[in-house]
Amino acid sequence: MSVSVEKRDVWVPPDWEDDERMAFLFSAFKENRDVDCTDWDGKIDFWSPLIIDHCRRHGPVCVNLQELNESFRRKGSVPLGLSTVLQSMIRGGKVQKESDFAANVDLGWLSWGVGLLLVRPLKWTLSALLGSGRVPLEESFVVIELVKEKAVALLAVYRASPLATHSLLSFQELRALSSHICPDESSLCLALLQLQREKHVTVSLHEGEKLVKFSQAGQGRVSSVSEVDLGIYQLQRSEKLLEERVEALGQEAEKCKQQAKSLLKEGKKSQALRCLRGSKRVEKKADRLFAQLETVKGILDRIANSQTDRLVMQAYQAGVAALRISLKGVTVERAENLVDQIQELCDTQDEVNQTLASGALDSGEDSEELEEELKSLLEKTIPDNDVLPVVPTRPISPPRKTGIPDADFVRSLPSVPDSSLGITDEELDRELSRLTVSETAQRRPEPAQ
Repeated sequence: MSVSVEKRDVWVPPDWEDDERMAFLFSAFKENRDVDCTDWDGKIDFWSPLIIDHCRRHGPVCVNLQELNESFRRKGSVPLGLSTVLQSMIRGGKVQKESDFAANVDLGWLSWGVGLLLVRPLKWTLSALLGSGRVPLEESFVVIELVKEKAVALLAVYRASPLATHSLLSFQELRALSSHICPDESSLCLALLQLQREKHVTVSLHEGEKLVKFSQAGQGRVSSVSEVDLGIYQLQRSEKLLEERVEALGQEAEKCKQQAKSLLKEGKKSQALRCLRGSKRVEKKADRLFAQLETVKGILDRIANSQTDRLVMQAYQAGVAALRISLKGVTVERAENLVDQIQELCDTQDEVNQTLASGALDSGEDSEELEEELKSLLEKTIPDNDVLPVVPTRPISPPRKTGIPDADFVRSLPSVPDSSLGITDEELDRELSRLTVSETAQRRPEPAQ
């Protein structure tokens, strides 16, 4: 599905319109990287991500040199160094020969035959034996990054679909389910191969039909296809065929009824009766097939229930084993003995606490004496005459002038001590009394002349 860049159907980087830059990138590589590593690395860094992005945008996970040359053709010229770019990507693990990628397939894959990559092994083998340094134009390379992306998307789509309840899928069912992820059969096969490498998929061939089995959610790896899986798959296929047949018979019976109505309106009673008899026969056949369908569904339900029962039994067994290990060495006698020891220790602790408490109560008399002494100290600290004066009820008159100038009054005041250290309460009381007497004498009124 190569498309010429000149048709502008392929995304190209901004440098694509720079003729000078593209002339350099389209030129051939030097014979040795040591000659000019900047030239070599610049081309590799440009073409490698462009090839991967080109494949991602167009869907396939395989590419060959011929398709790349046609896809990146510009103004009639093709890149001359893409062969070297592919060899560099092989060494870096970004791409891999299709034959090498499919080298670890099992017999299930080989039995699938056509469409599973192994179509040109002789050419690949001869090319490897001859040691040719050139990449053949038609040799396919797998883009590893894209294959892994497809594999992850394919597994997610399967687990999110209604088919996740089926243990086996036919290849055709899987193709229809993943058509938006893998556009062709080759991409789907490569994605399945990647999932097989990761132990998430196994393939088999049963009665000429290609079958795929996925690992279920929560499982680390997929189990091999068993007889039970094949039996369930056959029942599910029979269920699907019976449902389709019953639906077709129902439509046929309805069609016969409609024809009978039409013929009856036209006055063709005998023909209408034949159509009605045919409708009854079809309905009986549909009823018989429907009964068979119900039987198949009942068997599938029983199988599903048995699988659930098996999981429950496994869970029970695991729980019993874990409980047995956790209760190893635990007996009723040992439990009773431990309880008795704990009760004995608790009784001993209660006796010790009671003894300590009784020793502390012997000092009750001393406590009474201390309380009496504390009460006497409180009475001594509070004087008897320490009674607050009565609050006056008359209005307070403004202060009278003493007639002494303010300056003389200030000078009459004692000097302020430099420090309060060394002054007792008695000295302060005497000083306060002296000031009170002096102020009272100054405020006494003079006798009338």
